[in-house]
Amino acid sequence: MEEVVKMVKSNENIVPTAKYCVTGSTGYIGSWLVEALLQRGCIVHATVRDPAKSLHLLSLWKGGGDQLRFFQADLHEEGSFDEAVKGCVGVFHVAASMELNVSDEKQNNESLVKANIIDPAIKGTINLLKSCLKSNSVKRVVYTCSISTITAKDNNGKWKPIADESCQIQPDSIWNTQASGWVYALSKLLTEEAAFQFAKENGIDLVSVITSTVAGPFFTANVPTSVKVLLSPLTGETEYFKILSAVNARMGSIALVHIEDICIAHIFLMEHDKAEGRYICSSQSCTLSNMATLLSKVYSCSNICMNTEKNYNDIPSEISSKKLEDLGFSYKHGLEDIIYQTIMCCLDYGYLPPV
Repeated sequence: MEEVVKMVKSNENIVPTAKYCVTGSTGYIGSWLVEALLQRGCIVHATVRDPAKSLHLLSLWKGGGDQLRFFQADLHEEGSFDEAVKGCVGVFHVAASMELNVSDEKQNNESLVKANIIDPAIKGTINLLKSCLKSNSVKRVVYTCSISTITAKDNNGKWKPIADESCQIQPDSIWNTQASGWVYALSKLLTEEAAFQFAKENGIDLVSVITSTVAGPFFTANVPTSVKVLLSPLTGETEYFKILSAVNARMGSIALVHIEDICIAHIFLMEHDKAEGRYICSSQSCTLSNMATLLSKVYSCSNICMNTEKNYNDIPSEISSKKLEDLGFSYKHGLEDIIYQTIMCCLDYGYLPPV
């Protein structure tokens, strides 16, 4: 875990001393983001739904003390975040349900999915934005979205030359195909749309970070879902491999970003005066078959458990984070570095058997 802290400390970006709120602070991105902000001397209001789940993080976060305050808050309760955002200049809205699929009962019932999953997710984000309005101190909200809301295919099923922020998947397409992880994708897409609409109507400065598959070391007590998805060709976990395959089918490749880079991108967009709209954050991408090859090179004693062969008739799209890079953002970690650090961390954790 010392390696994690060293990596957070090593970034030279300077963030002015300020007070920020981080929702979902016990999750993969949230816990890293809290540490990154603390290391920069910021005061952090970390929100948790269950305070007991934050106890193990206190010994891992190195910049706590007077800089860190915990707030118990629930997105489903209007006003629950009022105290957490009070006095904060910025809010990082990372919290989200990781429900990937639904029961057979709900699968073909759009109204049940909407009532039980989509509407609560939207309401929760709007509740947070209402708290930001009340505070009179919040200058910007950075919302964590997902590349599951992007498709690299056009209406005819052909690869676009470039997949960028404009390539949003249509809700009807998600509902009709119901590929693995479709509920999460639909929830993130519609919640982001509702958040931008509310922000526009109420004069809130909102920026969205479209995360690709996030990997690398982790603070969390459990192995993060995105790490399980990435390593599924090694572990043979069918549920997660279906998600990885669905991403590859929709995008033509797997886009990756290191956990450190995604957190620094959040902070970068919070602080950049010209940041607006949506930003894809992806350092590199490669096809699923090439990804499996890279995984097996690092974890050499393993056999790839899943069939990753896929032949394309044309060249898959370039997944572009040009909009983010044009603002001056640069990535620290490349593809091989991400895979190596992820596997080493999972070996240390015991998720992968030792070599």
